[in-house]
Amino acid sequence: MKRIYILILAATLIFTGCKKEGNTSSSGSDRYDARVDSLLSIMTLEEKIGQLTLFTSDYDVTGPTIREGYKDDIKAGKVGAIFNAFGADYTRKLQEIAVKETRLHIPLLFGYDVVHGHRTIFPIPLGESSSWDLGIMEQSARIAAEEASAEGLHWTFAPMCDIARDPRWGRMAEGAGEDTYLGSRIAEARVKGFQGKGIGELNSVLACVKHFAAYGAAQAGRDYHTTDMSDRVLREVYLPPYKAAVDAGAATVMTSFNELDGIPATGNKYLMTDILRKEWNFTGFVVTDYTSIMELIPHGIAEDTASAAALALEAGVDMDMQAGFYNDALEKLVKDGKLKESLIDDAVRRILKKKFELGLFEDPYRYSNAEREKATVMKKEFLDAARDGARKSIVLLKNEQNVLPLSKNTKRIAVIGPLANARKEMIGSWSAAGDWTKAVTLLEGIKAAVSPATQVLYAKGCNINDDTTQYIAQAVQVAKQADVVVLSIGEAALMTGEAASRTSLNLPGVQQQLVEAIQKTGKPVVVVLSNGRPLTINWIDKNIPAIVETWFLGTQAGYAMADVLFGDYNPSAKLTVTFPRAIGQVPIYYSMKNTGRPMDANNKYTSKYLDESNEALYPFGYGLSYTTFSYGDVILSNKQISQQDELTVACKVTNTGKLAGEEVVQLYIRDMVGSVTRPVKELKNFQKILLQPGESKDISFTLTQHDLSFFRKDMSFGVEPGKFEVYVGGNSRDVKTAGFVLQ
Repeated sequence: MKRIYILILAATLIFTGCKKEGNTSSSGSDRYDARVDSLLSIMTLEEKIGQLTLFTSDYDVTGPTIREGYKDDIKAGKVGAIFNAFGADYTRKLQEIAVKETRLHIPLLFGYDVVHGHRTIFPIPLGESSSWDLGIMEQSARIAAEEASAEGLHWTFAPMCDIARDPRWGRMAEGAGEDTYLGSRIAEARVKGFQGKGIGELNSVLACVKHFAAYGAAQAGRDYHTTDMSDRVLREVYLPPYKAAVDAGAATVMTSFNELDGIPATGNKYLMTDILRKEWNFTGFVVTDYTSIMELIPHGIAEDTASAAALALEAGVDMDMQAGFYNDALEKLVKDGKLKESLIDDAVRRILKKKFELGLFEDPYRYSNAEREKATVMKKEFLDAARDGARKSIVLLKNEQNVLPLSKNTKRIAVIGPLANARKEMIGSWSAAGDWTKAVTLLEGIKAAVSPATQVLYAKGCNINDDTTQYIAQAVQVAKQADVVVLSIGEAALMTGEAASRTSLNLPGVQQQLVEAIQKTGKPVVVVLSNGRPLTINWIDKNIPAIVETWFLGTQAGYAMADVLFGDYNPSAKLTVTFPRAIGQVPIYYSMKNTGRPMDANNKYTSKYLDESNEALYPFGYGLSYTTFSYGDVILSNKQISQQDELTVACKVTNTGKLAGEEVVQLYIRDMVGSVTRPVKELKNFQKILLQPGESKDISFTLTQHDLSFFRKDMSFGVEPGKFEVYVGGNSRDVKTAGFVLQ
């Protein structure tokens, strides 16, 4: 009789009284609390722990598969979520096991790394951030959510909000670059794109803020490595983008692999409970990164499965990705009196609430609709948006003698290089379910763009990353036949992303030899870079007249590159990460602090290198256009303001060239004297504007008390009276300046 009552109650909870109400807030709606508590009250301890367990799906030649034993775990209620499972039919089959063959019929949650597109792939996040176009970034996340949700997914492991200032770290490709302010605005945009109008809307997915926290500061740029910093630096530089994403309503947070202050993030209560839940009032759930509870053992902070599981749960980690340690250890820990069951209840409550908000208890299969999948994936409008986003992410680094844009009527164009026709590389790392066979190469894009009379020649030149030079001679012969050479070089897609750290930022393999051989032909050369991090390209900068940074642009890469090369789109992107001259300058970023001995070329005993300039090759915020812009003087509304006042900063920007173009107008400040030292520049705002030839526009920004605040000597956040400098310009180096006093 008791079992019949439980089944009736469970069915009532799941299939009645849960009518979908859209536009729920990502932090959860109170109307589900009673239902969650009622369900929790009839769950066994083993079933509760199952909700805290996330296991993976796999793939083979026949398509997606579930690992041996995992089906039985689902039936036994030992799994609450599956990742790497997508496709309407496949997710439905797995969901049917959970709903029809378990005691309480609790639906599964399906997650996946939808980082820069799902089927339609957009530029890698570092590249897309170079657009400085928040609308484009929100749109790409929105399209990714539409495609992912149409294929049965409820949850994406994105956005990555790690500030990264060391290009040796391959995962720099997944983020928004080096700046805290810009990273925060981009984090907000991506969360809004993924979650749309609200959790439970059928075309939205749960966002997951990662990697919490400070993963981008891994020592020596080596993935999974230790992070060590002061609490001041943590709060001032690294935490704000995560908080911006949480404040934007992100439903979930993922722990990082690194340790911080001696405690791995997955066992770090200061991060997961004190900051995330208590300070920031985050009410969603926290998931580990892949097997990171297990990794507490080699970190040296846990000696076995039980101690690792207890440490993670007590820190505030709700869901165990792939390690299975919660399944293996939590029940015995509770029964032995070593762990409070209330901690498990709290974690389960947070997870169940998201399942209710998603509408899964109302209809477990609402995201697994094969007709919607077919109608949604890779629609023309999505491909058009991917092309537009890609061309807006291309940074023009150099254009001497106006080599660019190229004429579509050029008689012979040589397209040379290991990435010129490398279809698989175009979509970059973390390209989710993207089909690289549908990506457009640079060679294809150029052929589609030129006139019928133009002859497009091609030579591979060399491989991406080996010492084979046998193809260079052939490439030289092809170059000699052409009027202009487009030279496509860079990294392979999987040389960036996770587990892709490098000790050199030089071009891999023999690509530098290829560039030098082509340059010796005397032909005009345009270098097209495809890469996921800054590269050291001093020789190229000195010897090649035109350089274009394209990153990895996604499904429509070749068309987007051709749009820029031939002037159908005037490049407007700006770097969001500094390009060093040499690996020895790393870490190098625009917002560094001054020293007590600032660089003086006439004094040896100042802060500088013996063998290289202190300056970046290309600074943060840098990017050229096919037109030119001039900046007028910076005009301030007042020379002195009180702490309650706002300050208006104005500057006239003029298009002084012959083409319409977009310019990213950037506002920086410097607090000249503080109770703790301050950076030499800090980005505080920006505007992207379109100007016709000869057109001028008065740009204005408002600086508030918050913009001037920082973590003071006593770690309180606020302003201090004193002198400030204000800078406005087209990059962090070339600026106009004015000053004011805060009273």
